[in-house]
Amino acid sequence: MHIVIPDDYQDAVRQLDCFKLLSGHTVTVLHDSVNGIDALAEKFKDADCLVLTRERTRITRALLDRLPKLKLISQTGKAGEHIDLRACSERKVAVTEGVGSPIAPSELTWALIMASRRTLCRSVQDMKLGLWQTNIGVALHGQTLGIWGYGKIGRLVAGYGQAFGMKVLVWGGENSRKAALEHGYQAAATRAEFFHDADIVSLHLRLHPDTRGIVTLDDLRAMKASALLVNTSRAELIAAGALETALNEGRPGFAALDVYAEEPVLDPSFPLLRMANVLCTPHLGYVEKNGYELYFGAAFKNVVDFCAGRPKNIANPDALI
Repeated sequence: MHIVIPDDYQDAVRQLDCFKLLSGHTVTVLHDSVNGIDALAEKFKDADCLVLTRERTRITRALLDRLPKLKLISQTGKAGEHIDLRACSERKVAVTEGVGSPIAPSELTWALIMASRRTLCRSVQDMKLGLWQTNIGVALHGQTLGIWGYGKIGRLVAGYGQAFGMKVLVWGGENSRKAALEHGYQAAATRAEFFHDADIVSLHLRLHPDTRGIVTLDDLRAMKASALLVNTSRAELIAAGALETALNEGRPGFAALDVYAEEPVLDPSFPLLRMANVLCTPHLGYVEKNGYELYFGAAFKNVVDFCAGRPKNIANPDALI
């Protein structure tokens, strides 16, 4: 098969141990960020299989119409809204799903919290300019860490907060709040209480129609002027334009972000990048070597199984009929 792997920004995939699973296939690895149907269709025109890096590439009905050779899309992690599964099934393009791990995104979340609260990036840059101790940070001990979404990642972040002597406050569905209480944390009685009481709010929700825009401008305005909003999940969880408005109004006073509505962000004048109270990283949550071995190893194994006539982990079984 001719396998195309797009959006390998760091040229990392060929260096992975699991890459040898594709031995015997023709593999094209693309390192640039390609936008637009015409450009994608040209890049993918000879592909029998695409191996997608999470949600970096959108697979639409219009794009599929221009890829008649395509037989398989092997997704790293779970197939999300970026893939039109119905259109894939109609065109007999199978979509396989892989596995993931909460470890790397949880650690990145904590790194953002630490860096933002202690204003580390500014300190590093000022020291390079010959300046010494130009700012003062805030310790985490004794503060309230608010976690919305008590799944695998939320639970790890809660544990980090507890280890740093923080009070952990959880908001989410009934099951999330119940589990938090069972684990010795606190559950907010109301959504308003959650945003009002937390010194740091960290979002750990999946994006689907019911959670899109679930964090409103009023929620953000209820936060303290000293509070920090952290989002390593999905930008679309926050209502469009609400975060910029709230930050400009001063509540919350700070944000640390790893995700954006349109990625990649390549414009230095992007509004959030120009705000001194916002720390931005380029969607690094899952970008880590051990995590890549896990994600791509599972995706490549799905390719091998498909080629051997034993397809597994199919997200759209209708494609095989």
